[in-house]
Amino acid sequence: MSSQVISKALLIVLFPAVSASVWSQTSGNREVSADHVEAVSQKLIVKSDRLADRALRRRIYKALAKHTEVDAGNISIVAKNGQVTLDGTVRDAGQIDTVEKVTRSDPGVLAVTNKLAVQRPFEE
Repeated sequence: MSSQVISKALLIVLFPAVSASVWSQTSGNREVSADHVEAVSQKLIVKSDRLADRALRRRIYKALAKHTEVDAGNISIVAKNGQVTLDGTVRDAGQIDTVEKVTRSDPGVLAVTNKLAVQRPFEE
């Protein structure tokens, strides 16, 4: 027999054997470590917390929009796990109380830090 025929015969016999060996090594069930599961869980929790914080901010801005006497354009609302911080300026002191009252009325608000200030006119 020639060396080419022997080489082809060996390829025909060895290729399926090697392929089956490689396939069996890679197709086995993977075990997922507890650390990996914990890391994925934490990412999901953080993402859901962020979504809840955003939803809380939107609800507060929406509630403030119903109060036409309040200009919420200069008000910043930061929400983190039910803790809300109000920052910015309003036109008069009465609006500070209104904004805080509206914010506290949302059931998702646990605490409010009010850093609002009255905007001074440019002449002063």
